[in-house]
This record gives sequence, C-alpha cells and structure tokens, in this order.
Amino acid sequence: MMNIIIGHTNMDLDCIGSMVLARYLFPDFIPVKSRFIHPVARNLYNLYEYRMSFIPLEDLRNADVERIIVVDTRTRARIAEFLDMLPGFAGRIEVFDHHEAEEPDIPEAIVHMNDCGANTSWLALEMMGHNMEIEPEDATIALTGIYADTGSFSHLSTTESDFQAAAYLIQNGASLGLVKRFLSPLKEDHQVNLFHRMLNEMIYQDFRGHQIGLSYIEMEKQASGLAAVVEKSIEVENVDALFSFFSFRKDESTLVIARSRKDTIEVNKLLEYMGGGGHQMAASALVKGKRGGTVFREFLSHLNSTLNPALCAGDIMTTDVRVINPDWPLMEASKYLESINHTGAPVLNGNGEITGFLSLRNIMKGRKSGQMNAPVRAFMTKKVVTAPPSVTLREIEDLFYRHDIGHLPIVEGTKLVGLVTRSDYLRSIDSRHSAQTDGPPDRAENGNGESSIRY
Repeated sequence: MMNIIIGHTNMDLDCIGSMVLARYLFPDFIPVKSRFIHPVARNLYNLYEYRMSFIPLEDLRNADVERIIVVDTRTRARIAEFLDMLPGFAGRIEVFDHHEAEEPDIPEAIVHMNDCGANTSWLALEMMGHNMEIEPEDATIALTGIYADTGSFSHLSTTESDFQAAAYLIQNGASLGLVKRFLSPLKEDHQVNLFHRMLNEMIYQDFRGHQIGLSYIEMEKQASGLAAVVEKSIEVENVDALFSFFSFRKDESTLVIARSRKDTIEVNKLLEYMGGGGHQMAASALVKGKRGGTVFREFLSHLNSTLNPALCAGDIMTTDVRVINPDWPLMEASKYLESINHTGAPVLNGNGEITGFLSLRNIMKGRKSGQMNAPVRAFMTKKVVTAPPSVTLREIEDLFYRHDIGHLPIVEGTKLVGLVTRSDYLRSIDSRHSAQTDGPPDRAENGNGESSIRY
C-alpha cells in the first residue's frame, strides 16, 4: 500500500515546487514524475533530480495506491497519465490548486482552492502555519516556482501571500542567485534567433480597444524553449497581450502560446475552444491536424468576436464636472478650486463650450506676476487636450504622458460630458486589480460537505 503526490502532465516550475513542498506536508507520500517536463523546468529538474527522488510514472502500473495528493491542477485530463496507470483506483484524492478559472472534474476529489499567484505559495504558507523548517535546496526549488508563476511578482494575479511565501523561503536559505539562473529565459542560440525573428515580424493590431501583438512562425518541427521566447518578447513589447503561433510542418500541428498583461484579457479562456489551458495571464494550446494558417485565421475571428471591449473614458470619467467662468478673477477661481479640493477645472464660455483649462500652475503664474485680479481667460491654458468617451485607458495614459497633463476633459462634439484625472486612471487600474485578487477563502469541499484540510 502506498500514497502518492502528483502534479499535472508537462510539469512546470510551479508544479515541481508544489510537489516538493507537498512532501513536507505529507511525509509518507511519494512524488511521481510526469512523462513530460516543461522546457522551462528541465534544467532545474535535471540538477535536482536525485534530491527530489520522484519515482517514474511506470512504477505506478497496477500499484496498490490508497491516497493521492494532486497539486497545481483540478482537472482530470491533466492527470490522466497517472490515473491510467491505476485503473482500479478507489481511494481518496485531495487536490491543492490555484486555477480558479478551471472547473474541478476529478471524481470524488476533495478540492482545496486558493487564490495565490503561484500554487507553491499556498503550500509554503501551510508550512509556515505549522512552523515547519525547509532545507535550503528545497526552498530554492519552491522559490523558483513562485517567481515563475507570478512573473517575478509582476503578474496581476500576484497576491500578498506570494510575497509572504517568498520571504519565508528566503529565510530558510533559498538562493536568489540560483532562482535567477533557472529563470534565465533564453539559454540556447535557437531561442535568441527566434526571439529576434519574432520581434522583426510581429504584427500589431487593435482588437476592441486592446493592443494585441501577433506572431506567426513556420518551423520544420518543435523546438525546446518556445514559451521562454514568448515570455521574453512580451517583456519588451508594449502590447496588452501577445499570441504567438508556431506551425510545425513535420507533423502538421500548431502550438499557440499566449501571454497577457491585462486581467480583462484572460488568455486561458480565449484558448479554451482549441483545447488550450493555463492561467489567466499565461496559456497555451496545441492544435493537431490543421494547417497553421487556418488556425491563425480562425483565431483572429474568434478573438474579434469574443474579446471584451477595453475600458474607456466613458467607464471611469467623472460626469459631475465642476467648471470655471472665463470672466472670473484669478483670485475667485483660486478660492473656488480650494473649496472643492480640485487642482484644476475646465473653463466654459456662455455656450457651454470649452475655451480653456485652469490649473494651479496657471494660478501660480498670475500670483508671481501680481495679477490675481486679472480674468481667468488671461492665464488659462487655451489649447486644451480633449478626448471622446470612447478613448481607451491605454490612450488616456499616452495623452497624460505626451502632453504633461493631469486632467483630460471628455467631450462629445463641443459638449463637455466628463473629466478624467490621473487619480481616476490610477483608481481604475487598482480597482480592477483588487477585483481580480479578491478571491474566495481557502476551502475544501466534497460531496459530503467536508471543509477542512487534512494532513
């Protein structure tokens, strides 16, 4: 009789980190290696293979297994290679996973869910809660998994828990130098060449207000490290999301690798229709039996019809806009702005049209020249930058930067309909981030309503 720990097929760094920590929480369980290891994890696995002591998948054939711990996935398809080795398994399965977008479909499994950016983080926090120490080598493996799945803490899915887990692992001797080495994306010459080719041939297209990067590359056969090339490409490209298509002539298959910078572009859901999976910000799909060009064209149509529109000024603007009369003395306008706690306001003429904008900077010029009794029209900014309600957040940020302004009047024709400030813009980003990371509390449920974690 044996108990085992498994992760998903094509083990990545977060999966391996989760398995290593799960062994501390479940010391009588044996970790089992998938037939496939993701290219980004191969170097780390090869170096720590003997330390981790994962048994090969073949050792499960007809084994007498009583309990299974599953980490970093909650779907049966991703652990099918393990269950196929245990056709008569009738024991207990417990799942520890952070993929909230995936529906759990492992029969009779108790599913423990969390909202950490990396699944490894949650298991590290469980160890912290039990005051458990960890060997420095294992801490390094786990920390690499956290860095990989949070994009070095830059993905919007990153939570406070990920930072707490990382601090705990560093306190236990994790090596940041080794983590950096394991995450170095482009180690092979073919990766560097492909990276430059992608940048040179990339297409940029607007889809419903989102700036999307698209690359299509034909290759004779699959090569290692393609995901690392895509990861590096989105680091240097100013796009909201990147979809890379690799068409392999030898077996007529197409690999799609996607990365996103915006929580409103959920790449795992966008690739679902072609059998893809992954995270909200990082996903992939392998399509067999179709020419790459066909897959690419079908995806463009799918993206155009499925992608939600980008947030725009109309979604975040203030509609109750305080305005200033051009004939007011500067002193009166200054007191008015102070009373409403504003740093500037549009100036409207008698017809309700914008004729200027008055900011504290304009008022300071009047004060320095001793002309606070001069009319507003003498010191206001006359060339006002405006935009329609349909202008996107990306375009708003660009207008703030290029024109060095902090207020953007929103107009329809000549009519003022709203105002977007830097604070409005930053608040909209922060609220979307909060909405994404405010996930459900840790819990475990099965058909009997059980709700506790057992070790």
